Amino acid sequence: MTEFRIEKDSMGELKVPADALYGAQTQRAVNNFPISDLTMPRAFINALGLIKAAAAEANVSLGHMDQAIADAVINAAKKVQSGEVDTHFPVDVFQTGSGTSSNMNCNEVISHLASTDELFIHPNDHVNMGQSSNDVIPTAIAVSATLTTSELLIPALQDFVQVCRSKATDLDHVVKTGRTHLMDAMPVTFGQELNTWASTIETNIRRLQDTLTRVSQLPQGGTAVGTGINADPAFGGLFAEKLTSATGVNFSSMDNKFDGISAQDNIVELSGQLKVVATTLMKVANDLRWMNSGPLAGIGEIELPSLQPGSSIMPGKVNPVVPEAMAMVCAQVIGNDATVTVAGQSGNFQLNVMLPVIAYNVLQSIHILSTASKELAHSAIKGFKVNLDAVSENVGKNPILVTALNAVIGYDLGAKIAKQAYKEKRSVLDVTKENTDLSEAEIKAILDPIKLTTGGIEEKQ
Repeated sequence: MTEFRIEKDSMGELKVPADALYGAQTQRAVNNFPISDLTMPRAFINALGLIKAAAAEANVSLGHMDQAIADAVINAAKKVQSGEVDTHFPVDVFQTGSGTSSNMNCNEVISHLASTDELFIHPNDHVNMGQSSNDVIPTAIAVSATLTTSELLIPALQDFVQVCRSKATDLDHVVKTGRTHLMDAMPVTFGQELNTWASTIETNIRRLQDTLTRVSQLPQGGTAVGTGINADPAFGGLFAEKLTSATGVNFSSMDNKFDGISAQDNIVELSGQLKVVATTLMKVANDLRWMNSGPLAGIGEIELPSLQPGSSIMPGKVNPVVPEAMAMVCAQVIGNDATVTVAGQSGNFQLNVMLPVIAYNVLQSIHILSTASKELAHSAIKGFKVNLDAVSENVGKNPILVTALNAVIGYDLGAKIAKQAYKEKRSVLDVTKENTDLSEAEIKAILDPIKLTTGGIEEKQ
């Protein structure tokens, strides 16, 4: 049987598992919210540990906390940061909207870790000194989102760009049929296609970096409603300095802390940028799926690396599993953004009351975009092979190539040649020779596939 101990808080006594590092308020939350079995993410718990340590450093520097108490809090907070006590953070994501249960969970764990027979560390008076759940939890969201975006997602996207650029260099001379509306269009090179993916992701990285300049502004020091009650007026600025020193990432104190407590607009903006990244990667994943389709009855331009059997009933079938996984990640991120958007609207007067679900969804989006984009780059893009014969044949018989003759023969005659070539399943070269005075050499020069990928106008002779 599970052994218990008795803990008490302002509401009375209750049983807590004997080996739990948390106390009564955490246990009340466990009892009250048996909802999803989803707990707060590792990055969020790390941020709580960082916040408690930085707060203790600020308080001791301002003369409000004894050095011995601060040292005990800081050392215990580092254990929270490290992940070694994550099992003692059992509170469900779907809890009180302020996240008070998670803040008190952290306060109680640090209190239990830091207290000794000679020195008692109080969860509220010491660990939570100069703080409120109402500024701690928004700060934890901002800190965890900033750190994971800058340390995980942006590097993963930069790696994606590098893989695309390298592959583009290898395939820049390989011409393929362009497609608009899923229909044959003018030729492009594989290099142009891959460099476009890279360029779009680079733009997304700049969007993320710009958003982080706002997300990294912290409301810590605003306490309950933004006025800073029970916090030293210098606490917020000094706290941001301590946090910057601990993480190596630049954090600053919000000028208007009411903003960061009553609203979550900066995080909603970040979630929107994550949705943009997901939109881009969904497009890339689907392009890869289309190009790989077949291999006989589809487009069949490329062959993705074979990673696993694709069917339990059809022998030999191999599916584009990594692009499919990427597409599902993107769908999840887009759905997460809808949740964050609705949650961001729940800033009633001086406090947003959907903070835990905002944290969970934003951090999940950052995590799965980071991991999936690396898989897409290294398990799909880096290793795909081009079916050169099929690609070359498709380009050569594409009647849309007649577009390049517009400046020489005019649109109407070009349309006639294209329709005849489609109908008779003949090459544009042969049909153009029949309908114009151009020599075969002139036509070949104009319709040179690699030349057609560089744009420009063919002047009339």
